[in-house]
Amino acid sequence: MKGESVTIRTGLLVGAMAALAAGCAAHDNTVTGHGPLPPCTSAASTVSLGIGAYTAYDITADSGCAIFPANASTTDSAEYLVVVQAAGGSPGDSAGYQVEADLSAPPLTRAAAAFRPPRRRPFTQSAFDAYLHARARRLAPAMAAARLHALAGAGAVTTVIPPVAGSLRPFSVCANLACSVYKTVVARALSVGAHVALYVDTLAPAGGLSAADIDSLSQIFDQRVYPLDTLAFGRESDADSNGVVIALLTPVVNALVTAAQCDTGGYIAGFFDPVDLDPSTAAQHNHGEVFYGIVPDPAGTVSCTQAVADVTTQLPTTFAHEFEHMINFVQHVLVRGANPEDDWLDEGLAKYAEELAADSYLPGDSATWSSDIADEFYNAYQYLDAPDRHFLLTTSDQSLADVGAGWLYVRYLVDRMGAGITRTLVNTTLTGTANVAQATGLPFATTAERWALATWVSDLPGFNAPGELRYTSWPLRTIFGELSAAYPQYFPLAFPLVPTVVRAGSLNLTGSLRAGSGLYLLVHQAPRGGADTLHVNAGGSPLPTTLVPQFAVIRLR
Repeated sequence: MKGESVTIRTGLLVGAMAALAAGCAAHDNTVTGHGPLPPCTSAASTVSLGIGAYTAYDITADSGCAIFPANASTTDSAEYLVVVQAAGGSPGDSAGYQVEADLSAPPLTRAAAAFRPPRRRPFTQSAFDAYLHARARRLAPAMAAARLHALAGAGAVTTVIPPVAGSLRPFSVCANLACSVYKTVVARALSVGAHVALYVDTLAPAGGLSAADIDSLSQIFDQRVYPLDTLAFGRESDADSNGVVIALLTPVVNALVTAAQCDTGGYIAGFFDPVDLDPSTAAQHNHGEVFYGIVPDPAGTVSCTQAVADVTTQLPTTFAHEFEHMINFVQHVLVRGANPEDDWLDEGLAKYAEELAADSYLPGDSATWSSDIADEFYNAYQYLDAPDRHFLLTTSDQSLADVGAGWLYVRYLVDRMGAGITRTLVNTTLTGTANVAQATGLPFATTAERWALATWVSDLPGFNAPGELRYTSWPLRTIFGELSAAYPQYFPLAFPLVPTVVRAGSLNLTGSLRAGSGLYLLVHQAPRGGADTLHVNAGGSPLPTTLVPQFAVIRLR
């Protein structure tokens, strides 16, 4: 990400937010009355940090207790950011926790606001993506073996024969959300470019894409999406020896949800179906590199209405997103015979692909950029507003907030490790946290700790954050501040991450520690303030070690 683009981008995003409508509630931590936790033992960790220093304490090794020594200063207060974090675990793991401190006032209350997620890649889309990913994981071993066997037996170089513009061909398309029904459609190749053949179903509703729209979409894939995604993630396969990726636009995708479902839960913008790359099912599926997208339906004859302008606006980022999924699957399963990437990391990389596509429009086309990048910041806001109620290591992408966490984490890795980290993460047999550890050379718990701290301190006013605790691409407080000023109904807080402030008094909280995420606290000590203790466990029992529970602590002043 070029440094000069940061200044340009910070003032542009607000223009895309008028399209967001109301629906999900903000949250605040709940103070609960529960019994006292067991006493801390001599294993309790003593926090001894200078200003700007940080570390992580193993909750399971220190009896769940961290002791903050008395503040010896007679004039200055002391303050620490603490993230009670699950720095590991399997995707979807969680455990109930109870937090006590002998130092807290009631938590800050977050502003109440109503939200509905943006139309692009909403809840229904996410649920469908999760289903396809889970099915691919089940089929991957057999698919990998068949593909590797086919490659090993291919002695001669295969002749590449691209589709002919104007030609017709049948496709088998998943026709319900369980993919238990497939429908055969006939589509015409309306554009054949260097890297993509764009097919449109012959039964697409009237009032659809013009020749100029088709040419524009084809050029966007060839000139933006393809070079960006292949540089960032690696190459696709060519199982059908046609030299191109096929983008099939069909009303079968529109019809995956009814009009009523579309109004309440969103719709499917597009998808990649990994079974198309399974050599053993060529008769049933399409035996090639295909991703699918909706068609315009201005009259709503198939499902909810889809205006031409809306479809042409969202398809480029859908292409970028689904193409990353295709490349990731090919590199893990077909090239290396391994399992597909964990959903949380694959989705984070796909959202980063959307960001790359959006950034390719700067500095000349700020309107397209702001429209394309809007989803990333909406999702990130949902996560930062309640990180203790969401996952980084999730089993699916059905929560926009979880998706926002994945994008923020991948964005942080790119900022700290360089753009090449994404290709390293894709071109490997490893998956999930083990993949991240190998690619970064650091334990996953370390990058999770640093990411969690960086999300608060990176651009904290008046604080000089260590270099490894900074985002270099996005000044998050500036951007969210501008969004809040322009659209307070969608972004009620100038910065959505609001740690619970703990001072003299008592704090009792309960909640669930979710894999990869955590609870943010600000421990504040007045001048000459006495020693304080923070104590966390699972309602009287130690938190499970499988979650790698830790206190991530940085001293702010």
